[in-house]
Amino acid sequence: MASPRVRFTLSYIALLMGTMVAFAFALWIDRHDKATEQVAVAAEAMGDALIASIEDARASGRKLTYIDSTPFGGPTVHSTLELGKLLDPDPEYFMVIGSQGQALYESERIRLLSDADRETLIRSDSLVNGEAAIVPVAVGPDTMHLLLVARRDTAIGPNIDRVITGLPVDYAALPPELLLETLLRITPVILVVSAALAFFIGGTGGRPTDVLTNELEAITDGRSLHRRLPTAAGHDELSRLSATLNAMLSRLEQSFGALRRFTADASHELKTPLAVMRADVERAMHPGTTRGDRMVALEEALQEIARMSDLVESLLTLARADEGRFEIDREEVHLEPLLRDVFETAMILGEDAGLTIEMPAVEDAVVLGDETRLRHLLLNLVTNAIKYTPRGGRVEITAASRPGEIAIAVRDSGIGIAAVDLPHVFDRFWRADRARSRASERGGFGLGLAIAQWIVQAHGGSLTVQSRLGRGSLFTAVLPTVDPSSARDWGRTRERAAPSASKGEPNSDFTDS
Repeated sequence: MASPRVRFTLSYIALLMGTMVAFAFALWIDRHDKATEQVAVAAEAMGDALIASIEDARASGRKLTYIDSTPFGGPTVHSTLELGKLLDPDPEYFMVIGSQGQALYESERIRLLSDADRETLIRSDSLVNGEAAIVPVAVGPDTMHLLLVARRDTAIGPNIDRVITGLPVDYAALPPELLLETLLRITPVILVVSAALAFFIGGTGGRPTDVLTNELEAITDGRSLHRRLPTAAGHDELSRLSATLNAMLSRLEQSFGALRRFTADASHELKTPLAVMRADVERAMHPGTTRGDRMVALEEALQEIARMSDLVESLLTLARADEGRFEIDREEVHLEPLLRDVFETAMILGEDAGLTIEMPAVEDAVVLGDETRLRHLLLNLVTNAIKYTPRGGRVEITAASRPGEIAIAVRDSGIGIAAVDLPHVFDRFWRADRARSRASERGGFGLGLAIAQWIVQAHGGSLTVQSRLGRGSLFTAVLPTVDPSSARDWGRTRERAAPSASKGEPNSDFTDS
C-alpha cells in the first residue's frame, strides 16, 4: 500500500488534472459564447466602413446609381460601374441593397454562393428589420454559417436602402484543436512541477506525524509511560492530537501504577496469613505437639483461612464491579428501618469497643436499590468509624432528607485522617499509616471503603469524606430518592451495576478501611 505522502501526491495530481480539464471546457464555452458577439461587432464595423466609402464617393461627385424607366414598368434603380470599381477590392461577404429591395452589388464571395442562398440573404426578415441573423450557406460540399448584419445611413443616397455585411460564425471562435494542442503541450510541464511540489509539501507536512509516530513507538510498555509527546505552541490538529495522546498516556501511567500497587498490596495481604497458616499446620503436624496445642494451631489456621476468604470475596466483588458484571436487585427500600437495624448492630460493636453510639435524627426516604448492598454500605461506614475511634469515643449516625436525595452521615471522634492522605482514602488497600492500622485489633484490608464507594455509585449517589487529624472523620453518602408511588410503578427489576467511575486509573475511586 502506498504511503500517505504518495497518496497525497497522486490525489493532488488527479485533482489538478480535473481542474485543468474543467477550466479548458469552461474556457471553450466562454470563448464560443463571446465569439458570436465579436463577429457581430466586426461585421457592423465592416458595414460602417463600406457606408463611409460610399458616402465619400458620392461627396466627390461619383455617380454610383441611376434610375431607368421602361415602357413595361416603373422606374428601376441600377448600379453604375463606379459602384463596382469602388467595392470590388473588398473580398468579404457583403451586399448593397437598393431602395426597391434588389441587390445593387454583391461581393465576389457572395457571387460564389448559389442563387437560393443569395436570395435567402436578401429576403431575411431579420436583415430587413435591421437585426443580426445567422444564415447557413453552402460552400462547396460543406455548410458554413454566416452572421449577417444590415447597416443603414441616409447619407448614402435615396437609391440605397441598406448594406448587408457578414462574417463566418467561427471567425473569432477558439478552435477545439488549438485548445487541445495547447493543453497537451503545457500539461506535462504543469504535472511534473505540481507533482514535485506536492511530494515536497506532503513530506514537510507529514514530518510532525512521523515524529509523533516514532515517539509513540518508543513507548512500548508500562516502564516508558512517563515519557510524553512533544507539543507545539499552536492550536492546530497535531497539537490537539499530541495533547490528547499525552492525557491518555497520563491515564495509562496512573492505571499501570495502580495495578502494580494493587498487585503488591494483594500479595502482601495474602503473604502474612499464608505464612501463619503454614506455621500453624506445621506445628499441628509435629509429633511432639499435644492435643490441646494442635487444636489451638488448627483454630488459628481456620481464622486465617476465614480472613483470606473475606479478602478474596472483597477482591472478587470489586473486580466484578469494575467489569459491570455485578447484578443489583432494584426495589423500593425504606431507609429508616434499615438505619435502625444497622444502629442496633453498631450498638453491639460499640459496646465491645467501649464507644458511645448515637443516632439523634433519622428521616425516612425511599430509595430504588438493593437492600442487601445498602446494608453492606452502612455497615462498612459504621464499622470503619468504630475501628478507628479510640475507647471512650463517640460515633454518630444521622440521615437528613433533601429534595430528591437523602444524605446519610457517619461521624466519629476517632484519630482522623491527615489532609495529605484524604485524596487516597478511596484507594484500594490504602491505610494512612501503621498507627491507623494498629489502632484496632480488627484491622482490615483497606477494601471496605472501596466497596462502599462502589455501592453508592452503583445506586447513582456519591460518597465524600471530611476529616482532620486527631479530630475525627465524617463520611457522607448521598443517595437519590424517589416518590413511593413512582417506585411501585417501577416494580422490581434486576440490572447490572455500572462500572465504578474512575479518576484516570482503575482503582482511583475505591477506598480502604
